Amino acid sequence: MNDYDALRDHLKKQHLPEFVLTFEEIEAIIDAALPRAAHRASWWETLRSPQEKMPQREACLEAGYIATRQADGKSVRFKRMPSRRPGERRDP
Repeated sequence: MNDYDALRDHLKKQHLPEFVLTFEEIEAIIDAALPRAAHRASWWETLRSPQEKMPQREACLEAGYIATRQADGKSVRFKRMPSRRPGERRDP
């Protein structure tokens, strides 16, 4: 499963600065089961290994959110990334 476009599109429609989705809610959004790896925090962590491109991480980043798996192991917190000012460079 490589297609997280539906998750990206769902996140782009959100106006909250921060919210939580359960794995079940995410599976309903993408219309597929999440892999077992999704239960690991590192699978969602967008800041831990930014050089490692993973479709679920890219979908979150493209939508402007940072994803963090919650301690319950069954949900993910999405936090809006700070907006860049015009002309400001984003470090890779």
